[in-house]
Amino acid sequence: MKKVFSKIKSLLPSKRKLIQLYFALLFNANVKGFSQGKIFRGDLKSVCIPGLNCYSCPGAVGACPLGSLQGSFSAGKSTVFYVFGILMLFGLALGRTICGWLCPFGLIQELLYKIKTPKLKKSPVTRLLSYLKYVILAFFVFIVPIMYAFKDTPLPAFCKYICPAGTLEGGISLLSNKLNESYFAMLGPLFTWKFLLLVSFSVGCVFVFRLFCRFFCPLGALYGFFNRISFFGVQVDAPKCTNCDLCVHRCKMDVKKVGDAECISCGDCIEVCPTKAISWKGIPKKKTSLSEDASGGNHKKAKLITRCISAVLMIALLAGVFAYAWNTSEEGAEECSETSSEDVSAEIPYGNQVGDRCYQGELTEVSALGISTMLTEVVAEGKITVINFWGTWCTPCVNELPYFDRIASEYEDTVSVVAIHTNMVMLTAGDYIAEHYPESKIQFACDDPNEAYYNKLGGRGTYPYPLVVDDNGIIAAVFVQALEYEDLKEIVESLLAD
Repeated sequence: MKKVFSKIKSLLPSKRKLIQLYFALLFNANVKGFSQGKIFRGDLKSVCIPGLNCYSCPGAVGACPLGSLQGSFSAGKSTVFYVFGILMLFGLALGRTICGWLCPFGLIQELLYKIKTPKLKKSPVTRLLSYLKYVILAFFVFIVPIMYAFKDTPLPAFCKYICPAGTLEGGISLLSNKLNESYFAMLGPLFTWKFLLLVSFSVGCVFVFRLFCRFFCPLGALYGFFNRISFFGVQVDAPKCTNCDLCVHRCKMDVKKVGDAECISCGDCIEVCPTKAISWKGIPKKKTSLSEDASGGNHKKAKLITRCISAVLMIALLAGVFAYAWNTSEEGAEECSETSSEDVSAEIPYGNQVGDRCYQGELTEVSALGISTMLTEVVAEGKITVINFWGTWCTPCVNELPYFDRIASEYEDTVSVVAIHTNMVMLTAGDYIAEHYPESKIQFACDDPNEAYYNKLGGRGTYPYPLVVDDNGIIAAVFVQALEYEDLKEIVESLLAD
């Protein structure tokens, strides 16, 4: 009977796996987003989560710390200090315990490693390769984004060129939804490159434990700097240690000693230490006094009660985030006003597809002088209207904005250009406009906190998102990618010719 129970126990997930799964669900609690093929944009999206989880994942309710860090260099000092402060708080509190217990992409790697195949064991070569992630951290997370920030062009280099979590959780999750079939028009060599990287990392993780985490993840490299001083993690009681190195041999990571920068605090070393010299930091050590032995039942009961309370609180938190995401993902989508002028024909319905009548909306104008009055007539009467949803943190958005400015200037009498900044990271918009477009003919505005107008016009969480409306208020073109000047001019000229 004991053997049966032992076999059943071995098949059950470990405590760490359950916690990893819990946080993967917590960080991706917007389950509604997977069916809608939309990216969640509630207030929680301005909060960084600890682990690697792509902002563009339809289920993600928080921001990726790496993406936020790279974007902060182009978003002003306050944003840089905020993101750095969050990362330092995570690092000081948990260090790489985040990698071992809270990171969704770490869980994916470990599940892939469970596939039964020959495994590549750690060696001096893998230890040398573990330093590669520090090079990636320096170059792709700091040097390149900062260089482009000086050019006023945001470039989250790691997210754009390497991150497999973004490809899997963001790209593939969005593309797999039939509602996003138009996104295939955006694909090109860059997506092919990132898809091949994802396949390579995935296959590699079958044979190498946490391949991406060990050799390529800059977030793990960053947290590794805090490992020795973090509040939680594993520690060694030096007087008890016999230097047998059983802990190092048991560990699948490239550690030289317990608790160094490569340690993810998985806790496997605690089980094999013959002298019980390894323990958890931040958790009171278990006493072995006679009084405790006499009241062992009380301690077990207290421990059980503590675990039950913790489980209830964790479930309540997950349910609360789930409910919040479910109720706010579409909040405000119906708040945009529809024009009530008498000349609107009921034969053409309002919508966000080509041929539909375009909705009007109430937006806040943004100029070089700052935020001002409400812009209620987005679609200009008797004029062609070019609407572009953009953000200062979006590299393609910033690169294409001069083309919209040129169209607004060259066709001032016949074309109205409205550039609507997303409400996310709104503080950067006014300064950017003041510096680069102080006298532009573009009407700059921002959406409301719920991105109501963006939702109404069919936005699904990606930027830039341009639309062209003819002089009768009918949507003539919808794009899901950045445009060139020739693209804009061609559609405008064709509408003018009609």
